[in-house]
Amino acid sequence: MGLFSLFAGGGMTENVADARKIGALIVDVREADEYRRGHIEGALNVPLSDLASIRKIAPDKQTPLRLYCASGARSTRAVGQMKAMGYADVSNMGGIMGYRGPLER
Repeated sequence: MGLFSLFAGGGMTENVADARKIGALIVDVREADEYRRGHIEGALNVPLSDLASIRKIAPDKQTPLRLYCASGARSTRAVGQMKAMGYADVSNMGGIMGYRGPLER
């Protein structure tokens, strides 16, 4: 899913619900300080600047991974990088600004 396709179809809240239905790992690729200010419940923080550390969290490259950031731009970049790393089931859910569910702090 590219950045512009985020505006067609389901929104961020629906994307999170869909990710949970399939048991995907939800990954916040924002920096740690952004994550601490509020993130989607249960999301793991793997900043784009340290994306290689995803191998510790998801060593199986078939693990379904759903990424998000603030607006969808960084998560778009992260999807491309993760696909280049061999992850098969990774997609961009968009930006947390569009999320209407509870946040953890």
